[in-house]
This record gives sequence, structure tokens and C-alpha cells, in this order.
Amino acid sequence: MHRKTRFWSVFAVVGIMGMVLAGGSISHTMQVIKKVPTTHKVVALTFDDGPHPKITPTLLAVLKEKDVKATFFVLGENAEKFPAALKSIADAGEEVANHGYSHKFSRQLSDNDFIKDVSRAEEAIARIAPRPTLYRPPGGGYTDRRVMDLKQRGYTTVLWTVDTRDWDGRSSNDIVNNVLSNVKPGDIVLLHEGDFAAATPAAVAIIIDKLREKGYSFVTVGQLLQYYELRE
Repeated sequence: MHRKTRFWSVFAVVGIMGMVLAGGSISHTMQVIKKVPTTHKVVALTFDDGPHPKITPTLLAVLKEKDVKATFFVLGENAEKFPAALKSIADAGEEVANHGYSHKFSRQLSDNDFIKDVSRAEEAIARIAPRPTLYRPPGGGYTDRRVMDLKQRGYTTVLWTVDTRDWDGRSSNDIVNNVLSNVKPGDIVLLHEGDFAAATPAAVAIIIDKLREKGYSFVTVGQLLQYYELRE
């Protein structure tokens, strides 16, 4: 009896692994997404901490001019403060995602308070934009339990591959060079909205042009997940 049970347990695990490796529908829901393994030269630009009354319109103008769609990880409190800016993101066809309500780091919240924070942000966002299905924890901190709690609420947890550190007051050239030196197919690039990210819109315009010269195209995180595939 034990051998038979063990056999079917192994069989189930192998089956799940096979689906993950084959790029099946469960693959990106079984883990935290930092990038997508793909041979296609696609990159997702992501913007945290918005919306922002000044940076958001400038970013949207750049993205529209370059014909690029991106993913905006929105703070619930900023969605409430600047609803017009959030509406402009949604109306532009950009992907709106959840970044929590007040940018509290994971270690600052109990498990129950964490879910309340996510839910509060979700409610604020959903008043104006489609209900988000992607979540990025402030600072990138997470636990397995919280990833599973998020999954049960219909969320995929998304981190990043390339941290531009634009939140650190870096120049446009520094931001651009960071991305160009590190980006690879399937990567997720972390950028920000905020007074501290004044150089970001100009950097984004250059990043788009330079990566296109290298054969890259730009997708939202949701679109990037569709590229999940075996490495060749």
C-alpha cells in the first residue's frame, strides 16, 4: 500500500514538473516571477509607486510616442489621491497592477494585515481601472505563505530582473546604461514614478530606442507570461 501511494505521489510530481517545463498554463502560477525564460527578445517595462500627477502624464506621453505598452504597479493610496492619473493609465491601455496600499514592507505586516493591505489597494484601483491580477510586494519581500495567499486571491506575484535604481536619484544616462548592460530576453525592468524619479521618463525614451536597435520588442508583464517556454 505504501509503495503504491509513493508511486502515485512521484507520478503526480513528475506530471506537474512536466507541465511547468512545457510552459503549461500552471507554470507561472507555481512560483514568483522574476523573468520569463524565452529565446524571444521581449522585455517588460514596469513602473512602481504611482500614479503621480507629474511623472505619470510624462511617462504616458513617451510610451504613446514610442507605441509601447507597460505595466504600472499602483499604490492604493496614490490611486485615491490621484484618480485622474490612474484613469489616464487605464485609458491609455496600459496594464494596471497592485503594489499594495501604502508601500509597507512585508516584514512590517502580519499575514492578516498583509492581505488587508492588498485588498484595500485592490478596492482603490478597481474603482477606476480593471481589477488587477498581478502583485508586486514593496521592496520585493515575500514569503511562501503570502505567495500562496495571493494565488488564492487570483494574483501572480511579480518581482524584477533589472533594477534601474532610478529611485536613488540617478541620472538618465545611469539608468539607461544600467538597463543596456544587464537586460536579456524575457527580463522585467524595474522603474518608478515619483518626485525622486524625475529622470525616468527621458531614460525610458532612450531605453526603448536603444533596445529596439538591438531587436527587442516591449510587452506588458501579462503578455510576457505568455512567452513561458523551454530554454533552447
